[in-house]
Amino acid sequence: MPHTTTPSPSKTSIQVEDVESAAKPQRIKPTDYTDNNINQVENKRLKDVEISVPVVYGTMAFYLGKKASELQSHKWTVYVRGATNEDLSVVIKQVVFQLHPSFDNPIRVVESPPFELSECGWGEFEICISILFHDDVCDKHVDLFHLLKLYPDAESGPQSAKKPVVVETYNEIVFPDPSENFLARVLSHPAVYVPRLPAGFNLPAPVPSSNMNVKGKYDTKNHPLNHWFISFSEADELLKLASARQRVQAHILKLRRQLSMLDGPPQPSKVAYGMISECT
Repeated sequence: MPHTTTPSPSKTSIQVEDVESAAKPQRIKPTDYTDNNINQVENKRLKDVEISVPVVYGTMAFYLGKKASELQSHKWTVYVRGATNEDLSVVIKQVVFQLHPSFDNPIRVVESPPFELSECGWGEFEICISILFHDDVCDKHVDLFHLLKLYPDAESGPQSAKKPVVVETYNEIVFPDPSENFLARVLSHPAVYVPRLPAGFNLPAPVPSSNMNVKGKYDTKNHPLNHWFISFSEADELLKLASARQRVQAHILKLRRQLSMLDGPPQPSKVAYGMISECT
């Protein structure tokens, strides 16, 4: 069955905040989800508290070699993983992947980690990735869009069956005013960034959410594709921000020099001129 590139489906809006440069990761807030079957957990909300979950989504495509079928030239995997390969099931309940309509059952639901699926084909297309969360996290969802890339760039040389084409994106999903139970569950979880709480602040005993796995049981640290994953860390992002800041500062200095040349040499002020006259 041919799998070809087609116009992308309509996109549900996502809220992106604090995007100052291409080097800075996006921070996404979940948007409304219309599925009324999701039960909402009534829980006290913590004002002025923000939890963020670093995630990486992307695809990895392997060329199957010259002997492969023309219509099945590549095997690829699309996935959502923790930025440091930690288990995301403490936050994520399920992930829905929307493939090209030429695939059988193009809407695939993955309800347990690892949140991924694999297919074979020859064409590149946009994949919609919808992330749904546990009931005590929020009753909203996040839509992400990723272009499946099968063929390497020209400067990377010819495609090889030994080295995959990897395209990944780093994001942070932000949960403002989280519920007490959500915060209590993830307070010490390595996949989640939580704020420092004031001294003496007490949280209730956490109540496990349905389908939530034991911490670390389903991380991707030992995933068979792990050695091809791109490394994302806070240190890397800080280096990118520092480099971008240096470029901006250098550009500002260049513009200042150009402006000073247009204005001509500085003229002595009247006060300075008067002082010179009195001394002569």
